[in-house]
Amino acid sequence: MDKYKLTHLKELEAESIYVLREVAAQFERPVILFSGGKDSIVVTHLAYKAFYPLKIMFPLLHIDTGHNFAETIEYRDALVKRLGLTLIVGSVQESIDTGRVKEETGYHASRNRLQTVTLLDTIEKYKFDAAIGGARRDEEKARAKERFFSHRDEFGQWNPKNQRPELWNIFNGKKNMSEHFRVFPISNWTEMDVWQYIYKESIEMPSIYFTHERKVFNRDGQWLAAESCMKLKSGEIVETKQVRCRTIGDISCTGLTLSKAESLEDIINEIAATRITERGGRADDKRSDTAMEDRKIAGYF
Repeated sequence: MDKYKLTHLKELEAESIYVLREVAAQFERPVILFSGGKDSIVVTHLAYKAFYPLKIMFPLLHIDTGHNFAETIEYRDALVKRLGLTLIVGSVQESIDTGRVKEETGYHASRNRLQTVTLLDTIEKYKFDAAIGGARRDEEKARAKERFFSHRDEFGQWNPKNQRPELWNIFNGKKNMSEHFRVFPISNWTEMDVWQYIYKESIEMPSIYFTHERKVFNRDGQWLAAESCMKLKSGEIVETKQVRCRTIGDISCTGLTLSKAESLEDIINEIAATRITERGGRADDKRSDTAMEDRKIAGYF
């Protein structure tokens, strides 16, 4: 692959940097939603380029479920230290302890949905008026309805029928008291674009994205990490497999991919050949046909 002939990536980069600079111009207290996944890493890299040689002017906000992959947390802390950023952590465990949310029980229990309350509480606590995320329109049908500037009401909720038009790259960030915006600078990127850009820019990535040995078990055709937070059913067997993450979230809902991809080139080739969608391994999207949209309406990322 020629690193210097990906002209469409330059166009996507320019668009995303323009959106980030619009955020800086229109909002008083923006924050970057950082999960440690590839999309939030790319958004952070774009923010670095958008304001260089100044430091990124937005803090990072990580909603910690308490059930994160260790590799993700290690990468997050190293990135924050390297770039000299401010990190704010919202704790789902704290939301559970204070009675703000009730922890799910059973074999399919997950803290993924519980993140919404923690996120909204943290946005309210710090009075953030724009939360910058790495969602892309190609990920899922509910994501495809998003604008670059996605308006949220005073309850943090999303109404797809009540969004502002975005003509000629003119973004309307006006809002009432207690409302805020979610901003998605890489909306027009695809999964392939993200990985090609990571390759082109030589962005360091968490090791979990590459092939590694991990103890896993199979549930309903999906490989899941055999971590302490996972409750196994009778007959489910823990095995050691060569796997990698294609998308990263809470351990309870992040499916792992059997893979031999040891480099960025390997990942790009693997994605080019696959017929399974990126979020096809996310158990949280399989709870209902409208799982993502229901969570977004409630205030999810």
